[in-house]
Amino acid sequence: MKRALWPAILMWFGLISCVSVPASAEVLKIVIQDTIHPITEEYIARAIDEATRNHDQALLIELNTPGGLLDSTRNIIEKILASPVPVIIYVTPGGSRAASAGFFILESADVAAMAPGTNTGAAHPVTIGAGKLDDVMKQKLENDTAALMRSVASKRGRNVEVAESAVRESKSFTEQEALSKNLIDYVASSEEDLMKQVQNRPVRRFNGNTVTLKLAGEPIRNFDMTLKQHILAFIMNPNIAFILLAVGAMALFAEFNHPGAVLPGTVGVVFILLAIFALNLLPVRFAAVVLILASFVLFALDAKFMTHGVLAVGGMVTMVIGALLLVDAPIPEMRVHLGTALAVSLPLGGITAFVMALALKARSNKVVTGEQGLIGETGVARTPLNPAGKVFVHGELWDAIASADVPEGEKVVVRSVDGLMLRVDPVTVGSMLSSNR
Repeated sequence: MKRALWPAILMWFGLISCVSVPASAEVLKIVIQDTIHPITEEYIARAIDEATRNHDQALLIELNTPGGLLDSTRNIIEKILASPVPVIIYVTPGGSRAASAGFFILESADVAAMAPGTNTGAAHPVTIGAGKLDDVMKQKLENDTAALMRSVASKRGRNVEVAESAVRESKSFTEQEALSKNLIDYVASSEEDLMKQVQNRPVRRFNGNTVTLKLAGEPIRNFDMTLKQHILAFIMNPNIAFILLAVGAMALFAEFNHPGAVLPGTVGVVFILLAIFALNLLPVRFAAVVLILASFVLFALDAKFMTHGVLAVGGMVTMVIGALLLVDAPIPEMRVHLGTALAVSLPLGGITAFVMALALKARSNKVVTGEQGLIGETGVARTPLNPAGKVFVHGELWDAIASADVPEGEKVVVRSVDGLMLRVDPVTVGSMLSSNR
């Protein structure tokens, strides 16, 4: 009797365990409309973890990207291939693209789809870094990325030869070309259309297992970036990072010229730290950072040596060149634009040189307050000075000692201040010229 109860008990606990972790019928959805970089990688990883934790049927990634960094792309592909939840990549809306790095990500998906009017491909690796690679190193890089594409495409059952041509020959494909050449699985006009086409179709996972998705009519749940990721994605725009760096440097420059102002120094430190954090995640030429810092040196030298703007113009040119070379990325969308470089460098150079000139002029002016402010001033003898007496200077009556006898009513020049006693000289043509100098 007891033995007969054990199968029933085990079956009961099995039912309880199944009820305790139900599979969700939902589809988790994220939208990527940006270049591929470490924040994109982190966002996709979070989405895969969320879909796995919620037992969603699939993760839908709507993609529109010009490309991005190869290291981030490899990491994203690795996460998609290892995802416990099937991943659907959908290039949408019309006019969008999954170019360069986006093509690799599209081909790595369990289900690859495109909307009408989209395109993909152009995945030839672009060399980055100082200098141009020699032919051997260039061939090694090309072979490496082509092997990655072959590995992904073959496992997904897609056209390996055509997929590799997008890497070696930079070929691009419309959505219909990609479908006819077996680079994607579906062309869908909308999310609903895509879900209907996927319905009850077997999907072969990267590990060899086959699953059947039932997504038609199921709810789609949006999954957004965190506030931190939104902020980091914003400042990782190379144009924003350059603006933060340049404005931060100018603010510190202003603080050094006006010690104790506090606000410029605080703003400068915060902006520069944000810029450093963003640039740390991007391929940066440190020589370009040196050029940008050197431009501020040229602005200061222009004001100090009164070169009438020659060095200031040199500083502006140096800053523009430094900005254009700052981020050494494989696609133009991840570099500082010429318009941004000019819009920041020209006014920043003019403002910095002007502020520096004012600071130097203020420092070179004669002190006009306190005892030092009396030296060189002209006063009137109110009593005969032979040699001591009274003089009237700056609206005040002072005790004075003259270097020669001075009649009452004659003008005198203050030469030094000794406590409450002034030492003066009679005003002559020579002394007037000296005081003017």
